[in-house]
Amino acid sequence: MKLFKHFQFLALVLLIVFGSTNFNSIYGKRLPNYHDMVLLYGGGSHRSHIWNLDYVNPYVTYVDEKNQEHWLFDAFLFIEFYNGTNKMFASGYHHLPANKADWKKLADYYLQPETAMGALDQSISNAAKRLGNPPTKRKVIVGVPEPIKDQKDWGSLDNGRVIDFANDKDRIDACKWYIDYVRAKFKTMKYKNIELAGFYWIAEEATNTRTIVNQLGAYMNKLNYTFNWIPYFKSDGYDQWKKLGFNYAYLQPNYFFNDKTPLSQLNEACKLAKDYNMDMEMEFDERALQGWGYRLTNYMKAFKDNDIWRTRRLAYYQGDLALYQLYKSNKEEDKKLYHEFCKFVSEHPVH
Repeated sequence: MKLFKHFQFLALVLLIVFGSTNFNSIYGKRLPNYHDMVLLYGGGSHRSHIWNLDYVNPYVTYVDEKNQEHWLFDAFLFIEFYNGTNKMFASGYHHLPANKADWKKLADYYLQPETAMGALDQSISNAAKRLGNPPTKRKVIVGVPEPIKDQKDWGSLDNGRVIDFANDKDRIDACKWYIDYVRAKFKTMKYKNIELAGFYWIAEEATNTRTIVNQLGAYMNKLNYTFNWIPYFKSDGYDQWKKLGFNYAYLQPNYFFNDKTPLSQLNEACKLAKDYNMDMEMEFDERALQGWGYRLTNYMKAFKDNDIWRTRRLAYYQGDLALYQLYKSNKEEDKKLYHEFCKFVSEHPVH
């Protein structure tokens, strides 16, 4: 028993010293691992798409110029910021916080038999018939809504206890309810080709939740799930991600979205990620098909030049359906960008 406790302590020390990029376990328990996580936005009524099989397929595999098919992303983050009308799942996206019913509806959107996770599961199954099983079981990560502190009408837990987000314990318990709801429903769906690997904190800064995230991370890790975060460039707490309890933190460079943002910011973000032992997010949206493709190319070059591509996990923000649109486009410049990007992902050295 003393030896086992010593091993637990040693594992924790190694985690603190080396960070999650290099040592992927906590308290002696191995956590799920993945290297290329694409963000799939959905659940709000403002989205023009539902993640059906047609939309999901280009995110599962990639066919190159020689008609050779390759596995693509190994992890899929299901995420939404607001419900499309007036309810937000994180501070700053609308004027009303989402309540328990909204949280449940969001989770139910992800956990479907034929769309979202269901479509993903089927797409992987179809691809495996052509390619054999993927190198690793494909992972799914689910966004956890932020319990916004001034909310008074979230609702009650299943035991009838009314929740008040002025109380940190209630905020934590509401998030635990959501995590447990996702876990239970995922189990009932009996997906065969995907694994629920972790959860994602939707708030992109620590300002409003730094008093609760550590306890949530400990709860997830105890259940053998990862706790993921993608803070924006120099957001509050980005450099404290380990102390906040996250396992994987991907820094946003925030370079793509404004053509006046200089390339130096992208390179600075790469340096910060290395300084704080963070992973990184690549960013593009539908404007990549409208003359902004060079900015996506700049990400790929910067990540290679700064030794990010070779050494770090990567997350990929692609707007609503930008990668799907590149896949479907008949324009030569779009096809070239599509193949360049998919090779960047499929040939990722830590893939």
